[in-house]
Amino acid sequence: MIKDIVKRTPIVRDIARAVLKVFVDRRQKSFDSGDYWEGRYQAGGNSGAGSYNRLAHNKAELLNRFVAENGVGSVIEFGSGDGAQLELAQYPRYTGVDVSRTVLDLTARKFAADPTKRFIHTDELTAADQADLSLSLDVIYHLVEDAVFERYMGQVFAAARRYVIIYSSNMDRKSDAVHVRHRKFTDWVEQNRPDFRLTDQVKNAFPESIDDSDNTSFADFYYFEKVQPSV
Repeated sequence: MIKDIVKRTPIVRDIARAVLKVFVDRRQKSFDSGDYWEGRYQAGGNSGAGSYNRLAHNKAELLNRFVAENGVGSVIEFGSGDGAQLELAQYPRYTGVDVSRTVLDLTARKFAADPTKRFIHTDELTAADQADLSLSLDVIYHLVEDAVFERYMGQVFAAARRYVIIYSSNMDRKSDAVHVRHRKFTDWVEQNRPDFRLTDQVKNAFPESIDDSDNTSFADFYYFEKVQPSV
């Protein structure tokens, strides 16, 4: 009944949207992305729809091909999550970094029999934790706080010896979800890491549809390569 009134009455609809925006803005100001994901995993939640079904298989196909074709010997992923995506991966060596100790314990147990995989908390990261390829999959648009975004981007690129692949939205767009903030992250790369160049952008095979949010996404692939200094 109330929803029908809101839909039929423009002024009521506009007021409802304005109230929602104020609520979201206030929530985001006090929002802690680390606490959100720790709480989500503690409650039995997973890494989200992007790590499952056709979205996950599409990501795995592209990433596994890139690793094989470019002779990538090691991969480090920032925001490794629950390991569902990793189960589809074909990486010679892998380091998973995450902000949630709960999910790190889960993945450490899940892959305990595989000596090629290790998992560390983001606070334990050191300069020695590097790999040929640094990955960020479905993470950047969850970094609501500016300081967290800055630190994360710095870590992702500092860990890459040769390549960075980012799977994310790349736009400045508001979101009603408290744990989502879209950013045009390529601007950050241009301003802060001129030693990396964008070599390719692969559009999502299943672009965003509000009618099927679990099997579509607003994220695309962005491939960066480290520029070798001139001799």
